[in-house]
Amino acid sequence: MEKMIKIEYKNKITREFPENTTLLEIANSFQNEFDFPILVAKIDNVVEELSYKITKKCAIDFYDRSSVLGHTVYSHGVHFLLIVAVKKVLGNDAEVIIQHSIDKGVYCEIVNKEINKDIIAKITDKMLEIVKQDYNFVKLSVSRKDAMQFFKRKKQDDKVEVLKYISNTYVNLYRLDEYYDYFFSEMPYSTSVLKDFKLTYIKDNGIVLSYPSIYQPKYTQDYIHRKLVFDSFLDYTNMGKTLGISNVADLNKIVSIGDYNEVIQLAEANYNSQLAKVADMIYNKKGKVKIVLLAGPSSSGKTTTARKLSVYLKARGFKTHSISIDDYFVNRVDTPKKPNGEYDFETIKAVDINLFNKHLLKLLDGDKVELPEFNFVIGKREYNGKTLQLGENDIIIIEGLHALNPELTMAVDDSNKFKIYISPLTQLNIDNHNRIHTSDTRRLRRIIRDNKYRGRTAAETLSLWKNILEGEEQYIFPFQNEADVIINSALIYELGVLKVYAEPLLFSVHEDDEVYPEAIRLINFLRNFLPIPSDDVPKASVLREFIGGSSFH
Repeated sequence: MEKMIKIEYKNKITREFPENTTLLEIANSFQNEFDFPILVAKIDNVVEELSYKITKKCAIDFYDRSSVLGHTVYSHGVHFLLIVAVKKVLGNDAEVIIQHSIDKGVYCEIVNKEINKDIIAKITDKMLEIVKQDYNFVKLSVSRKDAMQFFKRKKQDDKVEVLKYISNTYVNLYRLDEYYDYFFSEMPYSTSVLKDFKLTYIKDNGIVLSYPSIYQPKYTQDYIHRKLVFDSFLDYTNMGKTLGISNVADLNKIVSIGDYNEVIQLAEANYNSQLAKVADMIYNKKGKVKIVLLAGPSSSGKTTTARKLSVYLKARGFKTHSISIDDYFVNRVDTPKKPNGEYDFETIKAVDINLFNKHLLKLLDGDKVELPEFNFVIGKREYNGKTLQLGENDIIIIEGLHALNPELTMAVDDSNKFKIYISPLTQLNIDNHNRIHTSDTRRLRRIIRDNKYRGRTAAETLSLWKNILEGEEQYIFPFQNEADVIINSALIYELGVLKVYAEPLLFSVHEDDEVYPEAIRLINFLRNFLPIPSDDVPKASVLREFIGGSSFH
């Protein structure tokens, strides 16, 4: 008699399935509850692919591409699909290098072959053909040594080198048709679920692979070229080439012989040179700029950057003042609320924009203004005699969530404003096909800072991250094109330092916690890096804002 296994779906529906039923078969029973194909599952809070077979009673949740987990699986599946299609169209010596995220997709380069719009159209057709053919993604567990020998024969040195620094005895490879690859993520069960994507030819050997985002999962949006962001990534790539670091293995090689001090110094010099350039740009506007606006997503290093920029401006003869947007919050009783009844402190409507603009205009006219201070205990603005009056060489620095939103400073003429967007735009990748997400760098920074300065556990910070991302998507990313300049606060060495601080905190996440799979993913991600001691990190480094010991605190 066939043994039946009881499963609990989303902690509310109980059903029975025969032993060794795949998650894919079970997923088909619940697919009508989802808008898009189910891509991956959690079994008893452990992430599993749909090829997994159930053997005991368990709790199951499923995820499609509208979820963070499902979107990650979808994106890696499309990456592998592109890699295989390129080889089928251009030959096995053609190589795809997946560089970095950009505008709801990834920027990639195809090397060893010439490409143009016609070739990109052929690659798109080949991808769609593979989707139609419904190939399965097959996971294979092989010894690390065998994997290294395999990639050595294939002349994929980037994978050989990265596997050299992993201590695992076995690693997972994936097969799609006749092609094998190493990916740092789960994969979909089949190419048939990867119908939505677009390829956009940029120039030379560059393309953008776009696919549905978490916030717009229904379709793939057209790529919009954001020159400032693109050029910032390019500058970071060129700095890596100067240092001889194009991936994690290159960094690990330097760390393994203890020769990382120069890398730290050069990375810091690169960051400082960006601030010096901004200060010069403001200086060259011959006194027109009176307000510097600085915004960026969580854990970008806004506080340190604002303070360091202030130093650079003072060195050029300016006197700087800081105004906090938080002091212009409307009184708590007038704060807008979310649909669930909670106060929405992130919306721009939580700021008294009229008062803010009125004060800015008075300051620009040379009047003395008494500035408010928001009392967060009683939820009201107070006036405690704090005044400000601008002289000829005075500049106000405003840093915050809505700093680049034109509505915040709508009454101020654009000629008086200088707008800065800041983000750690990570270009360093694990290997040619496994990129490092900018959001992962920020997430690790935030985990460390929240624990050190706010007493939060890693689990608490990880549980907040979805709301943080939603706020950024709504209030920050739409306005990045408003910036006059982008400052990239990523430091090419920092993940080796962050590993030392973040790993113990991530291990504290309990296996029953909802964010446990995310903690495990980050732990596995950090295993790719050799640790770097923080002793040589300068006290004025933006990294000190997160790990402590900053000269600006």
